[in-house]
Amino acid sequence: MKILFLHRNFPAQFRHVAFELAKNPLNLILFITCNDSMNLRGINKLVYTPRPVSKGCNNFLYLYEDNVNHGQDAATLALALKQRGIIPDVIYGHSWGQNMFMKDIFPDVPLICYFEWFGKTKGADLDFDGRLIDENYEARIRFNNSSLLLDLDSCDVGVSPTNWQRSQFPKEFQDKIKVVPDGVNTEICKPDPNAKFIIADKNLELTTKDEVITYATRGMEPYRGFPQFMEAAEKILKKRPNAHVVIAGQDAVFYGQPLPKGTFKELMLDKLDLDMNRVHFVGSLAFHDYVSLLQISSAHVYLTYPFVMSWSALDAMAIGCCIVASNNYPVLEFIKDGYNGLLADFYDIDGIVDKIEYALDNRDKMQEIRKNAVKTIVENYDFKDTLPKHIQFIESMIKK
Repeated sequence: MKILFLHRNFPAQFRHVAFELAKNPLNLILFITCNDSMNLRGINKLVYTPRPVSKGCNNFLYLYEDNVNHGQDAATLALALKQRGIIPDVIYGHSWGQNMFMKDIFPDVPLICYFEWFGKTKGADLDFDGRLIDENYEARIRFNNSSLLLDLDSCDVGVSPTNWQRSQFPKEFQDKIKVVPDGVNTEICKPDPNAKFIIADKNLELTTKDEVITYATRGMEPYRGFPQFMEAAEKILKKRPNAHVVIAGQDAVFYGQPLPKGTFKELMLDKLDLDMNRVHFVGSLAFHDYVSLLQISSAHVYLTYPFVMSWSALDAMAIGCCIVASNNYPVLEFIKDGYNGLLADFYDIDGIVDKIEYALDNRDKMQEIRKNAVKTIVENYDFKDTLPKHIQFIESMIKK
């Protein structure tokens, strides 16, 4: 079969399903993207250079124009395929503008849209931190959903990775969206009691015998509770002289608003009294190093706004981390307090500290929680099950 994927950030959420489909030599895997930084065997990339939004663009129209630009560029490459006589059997695109004109070019080809997040000013991320949401802000967020609504109308079926993310979309469209988990590779993400993590610049080797509190996310930002984690880390380090804090991720903001000046890492380091001999910023890690870090973790902290659930949290569960997580909707879909993790209120620093200390002081009790975390992923989100089902779902759309 011929499958056309579309995503700005190749290969992103489609990495595993596209690569698995590419193993079959009878399949033709095409991928339209603007990311030319990497390639995967068996996947034929069609790359465009994105155009900037026009200067002086209306603030309400900025995101929409950006999506239209990506949609037009993707459409140009799709038209070139059509002119060469290449008609995909199914199109599977992330709903970030590129799908916008696919049904105009291939009206009879099933279109699957990956729907990640629908912006709402109440009851999710945008009002979680108490920020002021006036009528102008609310109207802009509503207009930012315009291209999503176009995709919801044109697609044959939508996909969201979690029930929580699906629930954010308008009720009249939710029946059109199927929950298809991204899945976790449990052959790589698994416990290893003999794991080691080396911090070369400090000549330090950490193992499961050490007291290690870990934090791993894409960016050090409020959306993922970085300030709250650092405040908790300060208290932990003062209470526990043998504890180490290891932070993986970029000193950047990917979700929400950056500071007018400086970064949140700089802000927290200036604000807090930290023993920097026991605080280790290790940057963005290669995947095997990231797994090793989680394997030696004594307590892994995952905090999030009511927003998209991070892949890292599910990886950590599969690895058997003792997770201390925020007690809110995206987390509650996966973690039950005292069963497969420990939960605390996002803004309750002392509560977070108490849960971390409970994990550190009760390692024997935590073994059951760690086993249940692994069990949750293996039984519900293991690649061995989710990937074949994902492919069957794609094939079913072609048959329809």
